[in-house]
Amino acid sequence: MSMIENITVLILTYNEEPNIARTLDALVGFSDIVVLDSGSTDETLPIVKCYPNVRVMTRAFDSHAMQWSYGLKQCGIEREWVLALDADYVLSKALVKEIHSLMPDQKVQGYWVGFNYCVYGQRLSGTLYPPVVALYRRRSVHYVQDGHTQRAIVDGDIHQLNERIDHDDRKSLERWLVSQAKYTSLEAELLVSAPWKALKIQQKLRRLIVITPWLVPLYCLTVCKGILDGWPGIFYAFQRGAAEAILSIQLLDKKIKKK
Repeated sequence: MSMIENITVLILTYNEEPNIARTLDALVGFSDIVVLDSGSTDETLPIVKCYPNVRVMTRAFDSHAMQWSYGLKQCGIEREWVLALDADYVLSKALVKEIHSLMPDQKVQGYWVGFNYCVYGQRLSGTLYPPVVALYRRRSVHYVQDGHTQRAIVDGDIHQLNERIDHDDRKSLERWLVSQAKYTSLEAELLVSAPWKALKIQQKLRRLIVITPWLVPLYCLTVCKGILDGWPGIFYAFQRGAAEAILSIQLLDKKIKKK
């Protein structure tokens, strides 16, 4: 049995009409795909049902960690390996080929995968988006909530894949702004509730409120070489700066209310 025949792809969706077809088109070589939907009201589900290698499940969303855990345990996944993807994660042919060629020994329980960040299909020179454990043995993983998102905890060795996923979200800017208000509220709760010593350096900079809204876009334009990517690179830098500014406003709101 090849590696791909031993993998179930698990994808979470909610109103992913602008993204899901591109993601599923890149997964044509995978025979078992589970889409766990949170009650989409757009054309996400009609699009998904056009793909014969996809099974659809539905569950009301409460948290990312709970949704992923439900997908692993309650959606009839029986294969040993799981490839966990957001609906805007597009696999290149090179990455699919690399996954197909894997022959992991029993010590290997998962794989880190990095990202190419894309703005309307154009890959940027760099990104702040960190690698994630996207491919893992099903029985060796559990999820925990980490601020606004989830983190996969793997019991065993994790290796790094060479090829990257294209993160190519084409949902509207208006929806992105609404999402940031929700995400940064959860992130702010985490930052103010955690002891200072327990925070990572990035989290400490964020809790100082006044630093990251200008530092992050500058970092994106210079260290990540966004200035070389033209308007898409500038767009990404401003977008990340806006997210940090919204988070700072959330932190200020909590600080002022407390006083």
